[in-house]
Amino acid sequence: MRIGIIGGTGREGRGLAMRWARAGHVVVLGSRDVDRARARAEELGVEGGSNRQACDADLVVLAVPYAAHRGTLQGLSEALVGRVLLDITVPLAPPKVRTVHLPEGQAAALEAQALLPETRVVAALHHVSSEHLADPGHDPDCDVLVCSNDRDARGLVVDLIADLGLRAWEAGRLKNAIALESLTPVLIFLNKKYGTTTGLRITGL
Repeated sequence: MRIGIIGGTGREGRGLAMRWARAGHVVVLGSRDVDRARARAEELGVEGGSNRQACDADLVVLAVPYAAHRGTLQGLSEALVGRVLLDITVPLAPPKVRTVHLPEGQAAALEAQALLPETRVVAALHHVSSEHLADPGHDPDCDVLVCSNDRDARGLVVDLIADLGLRAWEAGRLKNAIALESLTPVLIFLNKKYGTTTGLRITGL
């Protein structure tokens, strides 16, 4: 499968690209800085290009900071029509990243869907350490919850997350992303308080 990562030169994007490429997928690392994208892509053995080029994929991943969320989507809205967009954004409000911040639209993923009515938006991967993703020798002890209003898109993302070496579970409609995104600052607090790299594990399934 062809997977494009918008903002793919960041820590999360690089880790996802490396793991999906190892699983046999074609990965396109996108960035506003095409030269930077191509350099990082060469290091990982994947393709590199612009964010718009990354949109030409079976699954498009949005891996940008929340401050760039709206502007990035507005600039790529035409290229994302009809696509499945996996939004991993958490609406953190630095420097208070250990406190829940609800954006105007209640969740970044809900804001994405409002901006892109013809795109199938999926929310997931909010609770996985970027350090663990980027370490090919690490087996992340973490589950992933996946929300979307589109059942087929949700199932697609669940399957692709399994290729990252993670367990993924369908967790309902996109509105549930409010809870998923809000849990991230809590985990950041736990990590700071106890010196750990905390993940989320669902039991009983």
